[in-house]
Amino acid sequence: MAQAPTPLNATVQQVTERIRERSSERRALYERRMEDQHRRGVHRAELSCGNLAHGFAACGAEDKNSLKMLNSANLGIISAYNDMLSAHQPLETFPETIKSAARAMGSTAQFAGGVPAMCDGVTQGQPGMELSLFSRDVIAMASAVGLSHNMFDAALYLGVCDKIVPGLFIAAARFGHLPAMFVPAGPMPSGLPNKEKARIRQLFAEGKASREDLLEAESESYHSPGTCTFYGTANSNQLMMEMMGLHLPGTSFVNPGTEMREALTRFATEQAIRNTEPGGDYRPFYRQIDERAIVNAVVGLLASGGSTNHTLHLVAMAAAAGLTLTWEDFTDLSSVTPSLMKVYPNGQADINHFQAAGGMSYLFRELIGAGLIHTDIPSVFGTDMTAYTQEPFLEDGKLIWREGPEQSLDEDVLRPVANPFTPTGGLTVLDGNLGRGVIKVSAVDEEHRLVEAPVKIFEDQNELKAAFEAGELDRDVIAVVRFQGPKANGMPELHKLTPYLGVLQDRGYKVALVTDGRMSGASGKVPAAIHMSPEALDGGPLAKLRDGDIVRLDTNAGTLEAKVDPRTWADREKHVAELDHYHVGLGRELFAGFRHLAMRGEEGAGVFGGFEADDLARQQGQIHDEDA
Repeated sequence: MAQAPTPLNATVQQVTERIRERSSERRALYERRMEDQHRRGVHRAELSCGNLAHGFAACGAEDKNSLKMLNSANLGIISAYNDMLSAHQPLETFPETIKSAARAMGSTAQFAGGVPAMCDGVTQGQPGMELSLFSRDVIAMASAVGLSHNMFDAALYLGVCDKIVPGLFIAAARFGHLPAMFVPAGPMPSGLPNKEKARIRQLFAEGKASREDLLEAESESYHSPGTCTFYGTANSNQLMMEMMGLHLPGTSFVNPGTEMREALTRFATEQAIRNTEPGGDYRPFYRQIDERAIVNAVVGLLASGGSTNHTLHLVAMAAAAGLTLTWEDFTDLSSVTPSLMKVYPNGQADINHFQAAGGMSYLFRELIGAGLIHTDIPSVFGTDMTAYTQEPFLEDGKLIWREGPEQSLDEDVLRPVANPFTPTGGLTVLDGNLGRGVIKVSAVDEEHRLVEAPVKIFEDQNELKAAFEAGELDRDVIAVVRFQGPKANGMPELHKLTPYLGVLQDRGYKVALVTDGRMSGASGKVPAAIHMSPEALDGGPLAKLRDGDIVRLDTNAGTLEAKVDPRTWADREKHVAELDHYHVGLGRELFAGFRHLAMRGEEGAGVFGGFEADDLARQQGQIHDEDA
């Protein structure tokens, strides 16, 4: 029997209402647009005979006959498959599985389009990383191209990793009149323990391990098809999709290449058909995803110690659905959301250990029981969210759902609300005369959460590496890596710096990082104030800092301050950086327009403007077309 929800936590309710109120006009315009699109037609009946003939010319006879009839569902498949990246390689076989399952239901499915899927793990510290964040918006646009043919009654989105799922979500929101099903591929089996991997990385940074040692360790960690097993942005994506009811219950962390994974993909297809108008239970994305679902995603992220990247992505995702989410919302929800998971980099376990300890069904049970998430959301499963305390099983080859465990099987990995790792969530917003940023504290020990030290300024991450190797950082230091924002160079992740800063911390120094760039879902034990907004290139105060200035980073107080005389600070000119070397090579010149259009980190760092927010402002005469 599904668990009955308890009354909603007062702060969760207040934040939800606050989002609803601030977004009311914007959301109303979004919903009107989705309703208009629905009235114009959500399927191929709107196409002319010539249009339709082009749309099914390549199909086999059985599918072509079904598409001619116009009375069955046709699913559009958007996939991030490529065979280089482990997380997306398993998606190769999904389209045929989906098409077969659709035919068995008397319906059809077509591969509507592929989207790019780049790997931050490959591009960390490389020029290609400067395309990474913008790839999110490219993915949204590529998805829109695939779905623009208007041949489809619903869409299946196949993607896993960092920017891919947020980009797919943005597209799903803009095609919100279509039912949407997100279909994951699952994590690879466990490899080298995370603690050992981190140890060898630090030894290499100190010159105490060879490159051969490092490559062997990395190869044993990332060793087969499937998502990387640490709890970074990719696995945070999967958790959030399930928290919003866009996955089937318990589907996020089932390994690829298994009978269960195959069964879940087939069932997802069948359920997507049921959720269409021809299927009889029309569940469009725009009626499913509202402020309640976004709050669920934030709470899930906080309870699990998830990726800091989502303080950007969720803001952009919410905007695509006509909702205004702010960093204050994260902070307020964090104050009442206990930390229930310890998965690397917050602990030594990996995502497979989380799944074995109770997984999503147990996490849902605890959050519902504490009144921390909304249950009254119409999920893709055809139920509300109370059904997500269940998990899938195969019984005589048939897929069924049963209630998940009521107790954690390993409280070193997954805990109840009554005994959390910490009473509050793992993300905090920092504010002060250096601007606003976010910090992930779930992996930072209490003794390292306050750092006051002289700064050392860098404008390229390779400069920090060189300074470390020259011994220039063997002291208390706050490393400031600036001109790394979306307008400057696309806002790359700076995870490459973690081993060097970790070595300094282990030597007993007070160490922190401040940047207008990103870290990653693998942000670890060194306090890192990231996404500083406004960025240095956009008039941000980081450009005023000078080597030797004292900066105080206090995660408990939520402050980040340059301890400089206020008059001196006000009169100090902002440094201007030479950035041309960031803008050419490996395709970076193709993204000049994106850098120009990029919004601030606090606004999601996207290139689409404010969607309905901009439209409403224009209608009210607050902005003009030439300013948009």
